[in-house]
Amino acid sequence: MTTLENVILTLLTGEYNVVEENMPKASVIFGELTFNKKAMREKLNQDVFEKLIATIESGMPLDLSIAADVAHAMKEWAIENGATHFTHWFQPQRGGTAEKHDAFINYSENNEIIERFSASQLIQSEPDASSFPSGGMRSTFEARGYTAWDPTSPAFLLEAQNTKTLVIPSVFLSWTGAVLDIKTPLLRSEKALNDVVIKLLRLLGNRSTKRIKIYLGAEQEYFLVNRKFYNSRPDLQNCGRTIFGAPPAKGQQMEDHYFGAIKEKVLDFMEAFDNELYRRGIPAKTRHNEVAPNQFEIAPLYEIANLANDHNLQLMDILKRIARKFDMEALLHEKPFAGVNGSGKHVNWSIGDDNGANFLEPSKSPLKNISFLMTIGAILLGVNKFGGLLRAAVADAGNDHRLGANEAPPAIMSVYLGEYLNGILNEIEGIGEKPTDKQLAHINLGVQNLPRVAKDISDRNRTSPVAFTGNKFEFRACGSSQNIAEPVTILNLIVAYGYDEIYNRLKNKHGDIKAHAVVVLKDILKETKRVRFEGNNYALDWHKEAEQRGLPNVKDTSKALELFLEKSAVELFKNYRVLTDRELESKIEIKLEAYIKVKDIEFKTGINMVKTMVLPSLLRHITQVAGAAAAINSAGVSSASLKQEVTMLEKLFSKIKTCVGELEQILTECENISDIHKQAHLYAEKASEKLSALRAVVDSAEELVADDLWPLAKYQQILNIL
Repeated sequence: MTTLENVILTLLTGEYNVVEENMPKASVIFGELTFNKKAMREKLNQDVFEKLIATIESGMPLDLSIAADVAHAMKEWAIENGATHFTHWFQPQRGGTAEKHDAFINYSENNEIIERFSASQLIQSEPDASSFPSGGMRSTFEARGYTAWDPTSPAFLLEAQNTKTLVIPSVFLSWTGAVLDIKTPLLRSEKALNDVVIKLLRLLGNRSTKRIKIYLGAEQEYFLVNRKFYNSRPDLQNCGRTIFGAPPAKGQQMEDHYFGAIKEKVLDFMEAFDNELYRRGIPAKTRHNEVAPNQFEIAPLYEIANLANDHNLQLMDILKRIARKFDMEALLHEKPFAGVNGSGKHVNWSIGDDNGANFLEPSKSPLKNISFLMTIGAILLGVNKFGGLLRAAVADAGNDHRLGANEAPPAIMSVYLGEYLNGILNEIEGIGEKPTDKQLAHINLGVQNLPRVAKDISDRNRTSPVAFTGNKFEFRACGSSQNIAEPVTILNLIVAYGYDEIYNRLKNKHGDIKAHAVVVLKDILKETKRVRFEGNNYALDWHKEAEQRGLPNVKDTSKALELFLEKSAVELFKNYRVLTDRELESKIEIKLEAYIKVKDIEFKTGINMVKTMVLPSLLRHITQVAGAAAAINSAGVSSASLKQEVTMLEKLFSKIKTCVGELEQILTECENISDIHKQAHLYAEKASEKLSALRAVVDSAEELVADDLWPLAKYQQILNIL
């Protein structure tokens, strides 16, 4: 039936025949908005194509002689698909992404308008960098900043209603060459890890591996809320989380939302969301209801680390855009609602080589077995030495609300290996100083017989921050809104340190180097015992035990960020050429400034909401109750209950005003502190305590004021209605 026939049917009968349109197949539309291999093959000659692919897949330096051909092909592809502008898309340290759009138009030699895109325009752009945070490295008048094309991440098309823009993933540097973004340290950490792993593999006899590859898969959690309710909440709009909100009668205690049937409206949204991801070449795989009401998760197939990071940033942007089309708002804050689970981003990390080996998946090859064992040893060494940096890498105001609750790992960094792998490592730890052939054969046999990931060699530990899950490690402490490049940079760095430590212990050994490697691993297992924990990380007993083991437990961002500035951390970044001393200092200053600004916005939003919304509504309720008491009294009936109600409400009104005054006072004190570290500590401790006290009395008022007088959408509505 045609659309016209449907309209006529509706007018005549009031009925409408629904015409179901099938969603396009993922394999058909996958990557249609991406300058991918298929598009490159069509637009580039074979020689240029092979040189570009060598850069993307083999880590070869970019051959600048092909840049003009690539730029022309990219422009032709983009224009054919409706693009009018191009932009270098980068990841400033303020968070999120940034872009400046330029039209393809230019003057020809005859002063006529033509579309042109040169090699220099592809390779480099110069956005004004003066207003991006630099941590004091540059003055406002020093405005030059350069974006440089990252050829390892494919260009893609950004669609608006009537226009498309060619988006070129890039890094962002200052005129002096200093790092101004989050992506550059990730790329440098990958190179550092590659170099030390290749060095160790050569020592162990591996001559075939040319390049190391790091794979990621980021499971993204998020909330969906009705836009009508969202628009009634200035705290959700300004802060991404509710500053106030009494607990609902029904939250998540029934555990009926987790993996429950997906509501039709949400499923429609998910279909549209997946569709847009596929068009961008983002391999969305899994979708489901999460623990909290109106909380969901999407997980992709694993990809090369840099690409996975870029795709996750695109995913977050697409998520919000598609949600608005369905009259919903997507919330990516780590803790938008008190009393129910917050949202994380579980980063699955693995390492392998250009021959297809995964060093975290045991196999029958002795060489790959030793790679597996050395990788486990490197990770244990890294977490043991620099576990605090992993905590610091996920430190921000939002994640402080989530870490350590019964929904996320605590701020204590430990490693879970699982019963089977633990058993093998314990066997290795128990061998003599000079292992016999029989012992080594027994251990090798055990490793060789480890089942592949499909058979699951261990249970899952959902409470551990760094958990081995079969052929990868899952880092569960990352917050839902965060750029995964930061924790992955630290993971890469600390594992590079671990590999380097193993290499240094082995390089002067003679004879059977693999036998020596097992002995070295035995020593490592003893040294790193304190970071291995197989139990419940949520339990208070673990916190006490972790303290006895000497593991750091830094609970707020203001203290966690200072771990970056410890001597060993500064040397780690410098030794592997990821960040200079000054770049690292500026990075921490930027993060502290962001933390302070977020807290300041939250506190001022809370004060404003109380003064303009909460207190007026409470006053109206008091007036109504007092009026009722007066009316009853004038009728000759005395009501002690109503008098007590008025007195109680007036005390609550006064208490709220007192709490607001105390919060305002501490904010003034915070603003008068010049030392950024001391200022951050005060916001984290005293100011946060005052906001918590204010929240307690405001939430009490919410439970007493009549629904028709309360100005804010309540949890019961937000968490149960879409």
